[in-house]
Amino acid sequence: MKTFTNRVAVITGAASGFGREFALIGARLGMKLVLADVQKEVLDALSAELSAQGVQVLAQTCDVRHADQVQALADAAMARFGAVHLVFNNAGVGSGGLIWENTQADWEWVLGVNLWGVIHGVRIFTPLMLACARQDADYEGHIVNTASMAGLLNAPTMGVYNVSKHAVVSLSESLYQDLQLVDAPIGASVLCPYFVPTGIAQSHRNRPDDVAGSAPTVSQRVAQVMSDKAVSSGKVTAQEVAENTFKAIAEAQFYIYSHPAALANVQDRMEDVVQQRNPGDPYKATPHIREMLREKLKS
Repeated sequence: MKTFTNRVAVITGAASGFGREFALIGARLGMKLVLADVQKEVLDALSAELSAQGVQVLAQTCDVRHADQVQALADAAMARFGAVHLVFNNAGVGSGGLIWENTQADWEWVLGVNLWGVIHGVRIFTPLMLACARQDADYEGHIVNTASMAGLLNAPTMGVYNVSKHAVVSLSESLYQDLQLVDAPIGASVLCPYFVPTGIAQSHRNRPDDVAGSAPTVSQRVAQVMSDKAVSSGKVTAQEVAENTFKAIAEAQFYIYSHPAALANVQDRMEDVVQQRNPGDPYKATPHIREMLREKLKS
């Protein structure tokens, strides 16, 4: 996708983090924006900010766990702008703890947002974009699914999150292959950020009542503290990741990383798979973190 001016971008999780930065860059490039989030006040503030700059914006609350709300978002986008060119299936939440201590509600919440949100986005927007392409010989489209390096690695006390993001990577690779198979004028990318300062470590602030959490276990409290520290100490900004993402879209690049150096850990994991070794230590370069985890889990 080479042209962004006057194209329509749909962004879920648009009120903060990567979503907000995608919106700001899209506005700068002259795009028309469809912004979705569960945080109504923050979403409305962003919409007002961009509208004041002359950007054409449609803002709509949307819980991506629910297919009917994602469908309503797509319908609203088409009613307002008549086409969709770029989709960021970006909404995401985080949760941690020893995997057997996660409740059914934990699984339903994290998979609902991180995985089903992307499933709904792909299932609903891809046919819509293909229909747009049939009406426009010059149509260019692209879909970006936000996964994580946790979709390529498996650190302990991150099980539910790991599972959700591995599934998003697989879904995205499958989407890419299927679009290639039918010669669609639509590209696909998967964004795999590492530790970047965003609001994801505080996802529980937006946890809905229907999947309310119980009192956290020791491992969940430890995972929360470590996540807060790792995310807040990240040196790569959400803005930098968003800039790299738009560059990748323009260059039809599928895999997008915030921290390419972390791919050494991915290579080690792949070698474990190919050589049939037991999974290696994800903290072999930072053994003090594993020991700290062990000690805290004993308390």
